[in-house]
Amino acid sequence: MRILIGGCQQEISTFNPVPCEYEFFDYLRGDEIRATHEGTDSQIGGALTELKSAFGDELEVVYTFDAEGTAAGPLRHSAFLKIAEEFLDSLKPHVGKIDGVYFSMHGAMGTTELLDPEGYLLEEARKILGPDVPIVITMDLHGILTAKMLENINGLASFHTYPHIDFGDTGKRAAQMLTRILKDGVKPVAARVRVPAIVRGNELITAKGAFGAQIRYAKKLHENPEVLSAGFFICNPFTDVPELSSQAYVFTDGNQELAEEHALQMANDFWPNRHIMQGQFIGLEESVAKAATMIGPIAFTDAADAPSSGSSGDSNAIISEMIRTNYPHTILAPLADPASAAKAHELGVGGTFTMGVGGAHDPQFKPLELEWTVEALTDGTFKCETWKYEPTIGPSAVLKSGKLTLVVTTETVMLVDRGLFFKVGLDPKDFHSTIVKSPHCEPAFYDDWVEANFNVDAPGATSANLKTLGHTVCARPIYPLEPDTEFNPVTEVFSRS
Repeated sequence: MRILIGGCQQEISTFNPVPCEYEFFDYLRGDEIRATHEGTDSQIGGALTELKSAFGDELEVVYTFDAEGTAAGPLRHSAFLKIAEEFLDSLKPHVGKIDGVYFSMHGAMGTTELLDPEGYLLEEARKILGPDVPIVITMDLHGILTAKMLENINGLASFHTYPHIDFGDTGKRAAQMLTRILKDGVKPVAARVRVPAIVRGNELITAKGAFGAQIRYAKKLHENPEVLSAGFFICNPFTDVPELSSQAYVFTDGNQELAEEHALQMANDFWPNRHIMQGQFIGLEESVAKAATMIGPIAFTDAADAPSSGSSGDSNAIISEMIRTNYPHTILAPLADPASAAKAHELGVGGTFTMGVGGAHDPQFKPLELEWTVEALTDGTFKCETWKYEPTIGPSAVLKSGKLTLVVTTETVMLVDRGLFFKVGLDPKDFHSTIVKSPHCEPAFYDDWVEANFNVDAPGATSANLKTLGHTVCARPIYPLEPDTEFNPVTEVFSRS
């Protein structure tokens, strides 16, 4: 049994003005995929474990090409074409020699010219591999599932957790579906229902928020042997594309009625909660003024500049307000600022200089000019606390000005935990206030020990105040951009049988 494995994934914000380049991706080719993922909790790692369990010595894995990009602005189209060429060329030697395919994908990619690059890759892969080879994929629940994707795959599995902790389990579920196609001859039929709503906020946390009801429903469906896969996409509201929407989906073994029934039920259950599945904010000035009077520690969630969601990571909006108001407490903040990092490395530890920081990439942020002392220098990568990723930060530095401590990086990096701070020997618990550039971190990272976590209504390319972003491409009306949007559910059915 020869199974081909590859991947291509990235999440972008249409509203980030900085195009993403080819170099923003990490590339694995051939056996590098096995060496990197085997035995790990990644999607590919989970799929490999399950396939080995299902097929044993009969399994031969064909590793091809895997491109994993950091969240960023739209991918420059010329860079995508280069990635796509290598992705598709890696398939061609195996035409007629494989039994099945698993691709690790995300679903929220976008290029400067193409709005459904994953759909394009799957369509072209189908042309190369032929109509009969089963293709199963994994996706993030922030992906935008498109008709082109569904027309060219036999199945998919998506994350069931947010914040995401079920990487390996999602790969395992995809492999189980592929196994049932190959071993049992099941004939997948899919139903999806698109809900005209984009959502954000704490109610999407699957362990305790209202959205968890849809995920529990989907997981319960898996107890029925006729159900091959089920899930719910809350999409990435920052990826402004035609099929942007929340979506319920169900794959069954040839039972179209069953798939439609349950996809419709999930969508109908979701719709009444659209109002509470929005960001709950505190104003920027109010948050700073309030925190100034508190004992602390305090977390300031700056989700509007979350690199893990596709922002540029260079917003200085919160710290600028703190400086303007002579904030009386110690502050720790990350910032993507290549120029100040380079200056720090030029001067060395102990050096002092005056320079504006912030707005290195996004012109809506004006540099904050202060006198800085270089406290520490670093480079390389850092280890995330729970995720498998090791982001590359480039030449970076710890800068101090009065009560403000900045960790400035050359690269814009995903900040889903405290790993960057630990890399440079700093602990948020030692500061009164920490700027957190992530929409949701695991509770142990901040919520479990801070006095308050303010979700700040700050400007930025990934603001949860969705009406401020400026969508121009997605289908309208859509809630909350049009508060009086109506939902007239339609089930769409896809089958390759």
